[in-house]
Amino acid sequence: MTALSSENCSSQDQLHQTRQPLDANCLLVLIILGKILLNILTLGMRRKNTCQNFMEYFCISLVFIDLLLLVNISIIFYFRDFVLLGIRFTKYHICLFTQIISFTYGFLHYPVFLIVCIDYYINFSKINLPFKCQKLLYFFTVIIIWISVFAYVLGDPTIYQNLKAQNVYSYQCPFYISIQSYWLSFSMVMILLMAFITSWSEVITLVQAIRITSYMNETILYFPFSSHSSYTVSSKKTLLPRFLVCFLGTWLPFVLLQIIILLFKVQIPSYIEMNIPWLYFVNSFLIATVYWFNCQKLNLRDIALPVDPFVNWKCCFIPLAIHNLEQIEKPLSIIIS
Repeated sequence: MTALSSENCSSQDQLHQTRQPLDANCLLVLIILGKILLNILTLGMRRKNTCQNFMEYFCISLVFIDLLLLVNISIIFYFRDFVLLGIRFTKYHICLFTQIISFTYGFLHYPVFLIVCIDYYINFSKINLPFKCQKLLYFFTVIIIWISVFAYVLGDPTIYQNLKAQNVYSYQCPFYISIQSYWLSFSMVMILLMAFITSWSEVITLVQAIRITSYMNETILYFPFSSHSSYTVSSKKTLLPRFLVCFLGTWLPFVLLQIIILLFKVQIPSYIEMNIPWLYFVNSFLIATVYWFNCQKLNLRDIALPVDPFVNWKCCFIPLAIHNLEQIEKPLSIIIS
């Protein structure tokens, strides 16, 4: 009787151990599904009149890669153990594929950041390419960056050893935590903090004097300008508080989230951390930075500026003292909207 009970106990333990990875895999499928829905929702919420740029193409490719990962691990999760083209797929491959994607996403932050900077620099340099050539350039750049990072991940001996170790300890599936995203987030938060400390009094004055109105089904902020303001943008000191108000007016919850993550050292797997809200947050920061560094070159009548899918930067330049809105909006809406 004792032997029978101990045997039942051991069989129950084995049943519990076999179910535990299954629950973890199910949770992984739900997390990736939730991330895809968040990415699609973010793409749907962005402004529809934004011009084509590298970030737009990369965001769409990210949704495609996430969807491909979800389909693969869902099929493996459903069939559990099957052979396809002579390769046996088990629950181990759910962890393997997700780890490969985590490493890939973790190494993408710096390259994407650099290419977006180059893209906006080219826009400000007035290097105009035909529209079809520009689309092809963005398309092939996205493909090249994905292939390059995938090749680096699969070819790096250290990463290969980490992936191979999971074949022995298949019940463990740790995911890569990107150091690149940590330093990007830390750098942007520190820059925002220093900018706010530098111009906190001007920011408070602007917030108190700001006006919110609607024009062409779009919410617009008006800042107090002097009556002799022109379409040639003024100094960096004048623009800095306006940029802060515009940026934080859209991304303040995300900035607070980044501060919490940094303070409490929250470790987020790379396959979750690389998402479209994060990319658009970085994109808005880069556009504001490019505007600020090139403020002396900005003339809103004769230069095509990069357009932000979420932040309406035009409100930083429209003079409030001019009461004829049509004279202001008509030329600006063609260039910036």
